[in-house]
Amino acid sequence: MAASHSIEIADPPDTFKSPVWEHFGFPVEYKNGIRVVDKAHTICRNCFTKLTYTTGNTSNMQAHLRRHHPNIDISGTRKKPQKQETFPTAFRMKLQANADRAQTITKAIGVFMALDMRPFSVVENDGFTHLLSVLEPRYQLPSRPHFSQNVLPQLYSEVRAKLVEDLSNAKFIALTTDGWTSRATQSFMTITAHYITDNWVIKNPVLQTRAVYESHTSDHLSEILQAAVAEWKIERENATIPVTTDNAKNIVNAVEVAGFSPNIRCFAHTVNLASQKGMGVNQMSRLLGRVRKVVTFFHRSTTAAAVLKDKQEMLQLPPHKLIQDVSTRWNSSYDMLERYLEQQAAVFSALTDRSIKRNIKDIVTLSDEDVKLAEDIIQVLKPMKMVTTLLSTEQLPTVSMIMPLKHTILESMKVSDTDTTVVKDVKHGIVSDFINRYPESDSILVQFLHMSTALDPRFKSLPFLDETMRSSIFNSLMEKILEYHPQQEQLDMASISGDPPAKKAPISELFGKLFPVEPSTTTPKSPSQMVKEEVACYRQVPTLPVESNPLAWWKDNESQFPHVANNICPHGGHCYSTEIKPLT
Repeated sequence: MAASHSIEIADPPDTFKSPVWEHFGFPVEYKNGIRVVDKAHTICRNCFTKLTYTTGNTSNMQAHLRRHHPNIDISGTRKKPQKQETFPTAFRMKLQANADRAQTITKAIGVFMALDMRPFSVVENDGFTHLLSVLEPRYQLPSRPHFSQNVLPQLYSEVRAKLVEDLSNAKFIALTTDGWTSRATQSFMTITAHYITDNWVIKNPVLQTRAVYESHTSDHLSEILQAAVAEWKIERENATIPVTTDNAKNIVNAVEVAGFSPNIRCFAHTVNLASQKGMGVNQMSRLLGRVRKVVTFFHRSTTAAAVLKDKQEMLQLPPHKLIQDVSTRWNSSYDMLERYLEQQAAVFSALTDRSIKRNIKDIVTLSDEDVKLAEDIIQVLKPMKMVTTLLSTEQLPTVSMIMPLKHTILESMKVSDTDTTVVKDVKHGIVSDFINRYPESDSILVQFLHMSTALDPRFKSLPFLDETMRSSIFNSLMEKILEYHPQQEQLDMASISGDPPAKKAPISELFGKLFPVEPSTTTPKSPSQMVKEEVACYRQVPTLPVESNPLAWWKDNESQFPHVANNICPHGGHCYSTEIKPLT
């Protein structure tokens, strides 16, 4: 009796060894939604014939196969059926170390360590291992030495090879360098490269951070710089290497000894030094000392901090903590004063509170004159603060900003009749320190900075210079263009002298007499004339808004000013030295 082809057939148990079970199974029925296997009958998988079945007796099935399917071999024993792995079983199987997914995860962990500067020991942290076990239970996390000896060195080799290729394609490269000390009091020197790609994107790769064990003499630092330039093949023919450093005498001399030029002093560091000079006048030092004592008291006393928080809520002031300044960073003193003025009502109320008043020693609250002085100083130093913030967050080339920012700062520090004596002293201290930075006597540096500004479409009008100086800067630019491309002039002149006449096309032969073309009477321009007109046209283009991206502008206008654009790269670096936060 044949059954419907749509009937469900259940497999026999694995313990049934007869080969006939490869061709028979048990019919399945559903009664009231319940699946029931009928083990009193079997069904042929070939013709769907239903046979009566007695437990352990396969005679009916053998007879059926011989009679209706004689070509089927039923000798031997039943083959063990291949079962498909269930999902739980598959997930219990660990990934092999050489599996693509395992290698991808291992490399991603190495990238995580490198980008976030995480220690190798992170792979032994309970939280990290738990995270991986949830994300990929089959992954077996390699040991800490595997990452330190294999994964990270391999990543470094890959990144280094790509960086070497990118550096080799850069027309001009500038450097910044900075020395710093880790928490473990170990000295390091970091060197960063700056270059602009053909697609007008600025790149700032850190080339190296090396420990400095020897004395930080100019000669030794210059050797480190020269070794880095040689190792990374940074030198270019007919081009100097600008290097940005802080104002320390040893690194300044090191750049000179190494033969690199110009040496650009970090502008943010210069602002810091000048601001510290201004805030170092006697009355300012006393004011900062008083504020510092108050801030230190609230930082060290949990009771005072709690009372201050209550007073802030009562007076509806922002729940901000007082800021403790750092002696080496003037902007932290600015922030400390500004925050104190914001919270002075809450501070005064907290200091007079009975619960903490008995614990106050040698703390003097600010008088009205002190508060007025603090407010005046905040206004005086506000431009310096804005400059520091700008340079710390700017992602675009900043060397073109140096001369405009210097002019802006000096203008803001001009003494007015309404200034108090202390304000005048602060301004005088800042100006006296700042005026000697980037001096006119350093003609190579000044010309470099002015030309950098002229090549920035935001600042090319050079309003802080007189017309004679502006003309001189752009004349120098024209000379520089012809200096960088001496072969270009020879090439252009060769084309002017005339080449053999080109062979006429067939269409010219046919219509040449009927439609004659008048020969051009225009005299070919010399390269110097072409460059002069290009620079003049560039000067006449409207300046770009200061918040715009100058590199994006040059990307769009490179074809219009090709010779000028070709001089952007050596002036396109950053004007602040690299800072690497210590981890150890």
